[in-house]
Amino acid sequence: MLDRLSPQAPDALLALIRLHAADPRADKIDLGVGVYRTEDGATPVFAAIKAAEQALVDSQESKSYLGPEGDMGFVAALMPYIFGAGDPTMGGRIQGMQTPGGTGAVRLALGLAQKAGVKRVHMGVPSWPNHAQILADLGMELAPFDHAQADGTANLDAVLAAINGAASDEAVLLHACCHNPTGIDYTAEQWSAIAEAFAASGTFPIIDAAYQGLGHGMEEDAAGMRALLAKVPEAFVAYSCDKNFGQYRDRVGAFYVMAAEAGALDTAFSNANALARAAWSMPPDHGGAAVRIILRDDQMTAQWLAELDTMRARMRQVRDALAAAGSAGRVDLTPLGHQNGLFSMLPITKEEVATLREEHGIYMAASGRINIAGLTPGNLPKFIAALAAVAG
Repeated sequence: MLDRLSPQAPDALLALIRLHAADPRADKIDLGVGVYRTEDGATPVFAAIKAAEQALVDSQESKSYLGPEGDMGFVAALMPYIFGAGDPTMGGRIQGMQTPGGTGAVRLALGLAQKAGVKRVHMGVPSWPNHAQILADLGMELAPFDHAQADGTANLDAVLAAINGAASDEAVLLHACCHNPTGIDYTAEQWSAIAEAFAASGTFPIIDAAYQGLGHGMEEDAAGMRALLAKVPEAFVAYSCDKNFGQYRDRVGAFYVMAAEAGALDTAFSNANALARAAWSMPPDHGGAAVRIILRDDQMTAQWLAELDTMRARMRQVRDALAAAGSAGRVDLTPLGHQNGLFSMLPITKEEVATLREEHGIYMAASGRINIAGLTPGNLPKFIAALAAVAG
């Protein structure tokens, strides 16, 4: 039977990790792996998470199953941060469930959309590679449009065309903030136009919110998504805590449904629970429980937000330094200053990426995507000089 399988291409990011680990050069730079790093190159556990985990150790009395919906206290505690403090359920129209990371949330969103009759999903490209992989695995069609313009800003005309041109069995997938891999977000004015287009067209929105708090702040990063949700009757939101709580390996996410009427949520989640049960049975509890503990404690919440502020400020400093450098060879670095989050893309070729790796010990994805947090005051001059030499 196994001889019927076709070999799959190895994951390019995992291969990059292995190459970087095997490189003996002391001044090598890792811009590939999508995790936050301090100026010392560490990816530390949040102090707020450590405190919450200790509280969990002290108080948890059982590790029995919670069910496919997971820790609903965690799901509810996140909602004011995602949907706003006033009425985060929008009159009982929003309900959620826990998932294994943002990936599980995206998988559930697309799977439920498929069960509801969606066959084709419009998505700006380039995008997070797993979006396309999940769609392909589900047998859903991907309809790409250009997300980015040459000047490093969002292509509003393209997304509006996708929204306005979508058929009744199609949806549009958008990033809420800190776009992966480009770092190019929609402005407040663009979000307003996008919201109006969804409202007028009736097209169904799916929002991937994986980086809230890493752009301009928790409230600022949710503003565009909230403006859209205020204009439409129905939407799906896939959420991740892996980045903004630093819980990469604990796989902490949530999936939310906004329905036109509260009565439709029971049917939606009977289907979502069935999909989750078949895919992973129950989500991992530990990370979600830690987030719940933090968000129910004012002191821990303040500590977490302060740590998130530090992360965001460090990445903003790197972006400002890159923008201030102007150009490196033919590469204009100034757009990186007004982009957001962990990632941006350099307009360089695969061959130039390989040269940076082989001759300068600088590791990045073949697409030119870089992890901003891999740059520090110590290695920025080397990076800019190497880029100028290779892309001259």
